[in-house]
Amino acid sequence: MYIPGKKYFTIKEASDLTKVPPYVLRYWEKEFQILRPIRRESGQRRYTAQHIHIIVDIKDLLYKKKFTIAGAKKELVRKKKQSPQMPLPIEQNPAAIELLKEVKKELSSIFKTLSK
Repeated sequence: MYIPGKKYFTIKEASDLTKVPPYVLRYWEKEFQILRPIRRESGQRRYTAQHIHIIVDIKDLLYKKKFTIAGAKKELVRKKKQSPQMPLPIEQNPAAIELLKEVKKELSSIFKTLSK
C-alpha cells in the first residue's frame, strides 16, 4: 500500500487511503486503544502513517480473516507482544556512547552523594 510522504492525514485522507468510511474509523477509535489519532486544537483528527498501517491491519482482521472485534483486539495485542523491539546500534554512534558515559558518571556521583 502506498502512503504519501506526509506527516499527518485528515480523517478523509485516511478514509480514502484505507477505503474505510470515516464513521467506521471513528467507531474503531472507540473500540481499539491502539488507534488514537492526535487531535488539533480545533479537535480535528491527525492520523500518522503508523495509524494508517494499524487501520489496514484492523480492516484485514475484521473483513478478510473474519475476526470479531474482541478477537481482533486480542490478535493485535498478540502481534504487538511478538514483534521484537527495534535494535539500536549504539556502538556505531560515538555521540551516543559519550552521552551514556556522561550519564553514568553523573549517576555515580549522585549515588555517592546519597550513600553518604
